[in-house]
Amino acid sequence: MIPYFDLKKYNQSFEPALTDAVQDVVSSGHYLLDSAVDCFEQRYAEYIGTDYAVGCANGLDAITLILRGYMELGQIKPGDSVLVPANTFFATLLAVTRLGLAPVPVDADPVTGQIDCSLLEKACTDKCRALLTVHLYGRCSYNEQMAEFVQKHHNMLLIEDNAQAHGCMYKGHRTGSLGHAAAHSFYPAKNLGALGDGGAITTNNTDLANVVRSLANYGSSAKYVYDYAGMNSRLDEIQAAVLNVKLPFLDKETCTRRSIAKRYHAEITNPLISLFAQASEQENVYHIFPIFCTERDRLQEYLAQHGIQTLIHYPVPPHRQSCYGRQSWAQVPMPVTERIHATELSLPLNSTLTDSDISTIVSTVNSFE
Repeated sequence: MIPYFDLKKYNQSFEPALTDAVQDVVSSGHYLLDSAVDCFEQRYAEYIGTDYAVGCANGLDAITLILRGYMELGQIKPGDSVLVPANTFFATLLAVTRLGLAPVPVDADPVTGQIDCSLLEKACTDKCRALLTVHLYGRCSYNEQMAEFVQKHHNMLLIEDNAQAHGCMYKGHRTGSLGHAAAHSFYPAKNLGALGDGGAITTNNTDLANVVRSLANYGSSAKYVYDYAGMNSRLDEIQAAVLNVKLPFLDKETCTRRSIAKRYHAEITNPLISLFAQASEQENVYHIFPIFCTERDRLQEYLAQHGIQTLIHYPVPPHRQSCYGRQSWAQVPMPVTERIHATELSLPLNSTLTDSDISTIVSTVNSFE
């Protein structure tokens, strides 16, 4: 069986450094808000190209903390709206709704799968205070049309969900540094993954960084002093130590992923299979390699029978989840997004794959009929 991602094998490639880093934290007796977190925050901010990186517990909390931070700063109010891509993981919308804000889903571009910037103006209302763009699949969603939209709406905040796109670039700048703030996830299977949950916020805004750091630690500015009714969302020392080991190898992993993706684009020729148009090399880090087939479920079963594990990202769009069934915004048709979610299948793509594995995957996909 060719697994979708052999995480155990991948993490073994960092040994003994991973075990040593974890053991150092265990031996130190300091497990929260100490030197490993400080080191990672500094190094990750430098990597992304921002003044600040603030660790937190996970990617969902990272988005939530950004939005809550702007609410505390008076730039977003309860009941305001946030433009979001309809084609995304559930957490993007969940972060918005959990704060009493209203998501305004925008359909996907059929060529890229990213938010369709040509629809932003029509979707925008006088209650929209932010655009939460998602670099889905590891592909940059930012473009000149988005930049012009945000510039036209002078008070519009641009927030990036960079959970799947560590290391992605746009014209020499990394995603995570393109907007006013960005959320990052270090879930174990991400391109930069911890050994458990982890997240971060990057920004150049000093006030936002300070508020987010306080909010993530119960709202505390000093021990037992609370400026905000915050939450408990801290990146722990062990996860930070793991990320410190892995970060220097992220660009190497990205190069490998791009090489595999290049083969998929060139060698998958089955007329029953379609792919998104290729982005420029720097604008995609290929966290996910999606293919599309109207016989998606039968294709997945066929590949499994031939020893290839695949995943579906994602079978049901967030706005169609039952928990949002009564919301008026969830009733608006999103035809491109709904077609994507009905036909998408993700192929294995990571540095544990051999050339032989990739050849097997390609030939099996091409033999499906």
